[in-house]
Amino acid sequence: MTQDHYGNEVSTASQAAVDHYNTGVRLFLSSAFGAVEAFRAAVDLEDGFALGHVGLARALMMAGRMPEAKAALERAQDLSEGLDHRQSQHIACFELLFSGQADRARILVQQHVRDYPRDALVAQLCTNVFGLIGFSGEVGREAALLAYTSALLPYYGEDWWMMSMHALSLCETGEIEASNRLMDKSLALNPRNANGAHFRSHAQYEAGEVTEGRRYLTDWLKDYDDRAVLHGHLTWHGALLALHDGDEAAMWQAVDKGVGPETAKGLPINILTDTAAILYRAELAGFSVDPARWLSLSDYAARFFPETGQSFADMHAALAHAMAGNGDRLAHICDTAKGFAGDLVRPIGRTWRAIARQDWETALAELVPVMSATEPVGGSRAQRDLLELTYAKVLLKLGLTEEARRSLMTRRSVLAPSPPLAALRS
Repeated sequence: MTQDHYGNEVSTASQAAVDHYNTGVRLFLSSAFGAVEAFRAAVDLEDGFALGHVGLARALMMAGRMPEAKAALERAQDLSEGLDHRQSQHIACFELLFSGQADRARILVQQHVRDYPRDALVAQLCTNVFGLIGFSGEVGREAALLAYTSALLPYYGEDWWMMSMHALSLCETGEIEASNRLMDKSLALNPRNANGAHFRSHAQYEAGEVTEGRRYLTDWLKDYDDRAVLHGHLTWHGALLALHDGDEAAMWQAVDKGVGPETAKGLPINILTDTAAILYRAELAGFSVDPARWLSLSDYAARFFPETGQSFADMHAALAHAMAGNGDRLAHICDTAKGFAGDLVRPIGRTWRAIARQDWETALAELVPVMSATEPVGGSRAQRDLLELTYAKVLLKLGLTEEARRSLMTRRSVLAPSPPLAALRS
């Protein structure tokens, strides 16, 4: 057997196929465009390369091409007989993921990496705020993510990918200086790691480095293919920083260039959540939002997320429906929300409905229990600031100005010096 870049034995004697596979892994782990093509080149050279088909399946999944992804995984399953334990279990992790068994997949991945910590494509499934730990719906998931990457980091040495994953874990648990130091090392090794650029943006946001963050992202995005999975989300980060800088024109330019449904080429969950968040945060900041934007986004949400179950998406779909005045669609989410944080999505949806009706007392009553633990709904701290700012707005509408200020200072101090809320601008 030959070995992949991380020293794992793989079931092909074709070094050329493994070379393409390694390229695919690198492109995938850096969220660069071209991973599908690299993995396909690997299996075109050696159709019996089971893990090559798994890599192709995963890359196709992240490109939103699910029928092709399922076909690639089925081919890997057909080739699984006679594989060693590591490769068989590697495939099993993706079988659980593709069949929607997220909890079982998370458990198996965590078991797998204890024995095979350098099996990076499997390890990746539990990294990041959008991974199986991040979307577990569990209180304490940020600490769990930090524990996960802390355990893996020693096995990877000077590896830019794992450094960037651990840097995000540090950032999301408030260790900004340590995060930045590790991210500097990661980006020095691979400056075109989009995950590294993404997590650097999170650290700059958490540190309140608006000007520096805008400059960094503008420069980094110049050479990033707009077909790559993180292009739209990084553009959202740029729009968010522009909003915090009071630069309305630049914010809308970013939204229209690569965030909204009309132009973005990323995954539907990112397009929905990023667009809903920036539109509502623009309203909170006092910018005028064309109602047609909400109507378009409500239609997009109804198309791609007609049923509930993906709680982070459901929360933002409910916001889009409420702001668009589509009561039936909103009621469906409020009545049926399920998934890892369905118990939080229902009151959040009712909060959006009350806000749309300017019923501030009801909005506060619905939102207060949610604010005791927003972490399970998913997303990063920067993304959950949508709820923090909404809570402050509701308090302001009820005349509780000092309480709104205290809330931001105690819960999200990074927002307190210059709150992106029209009523609190200094």
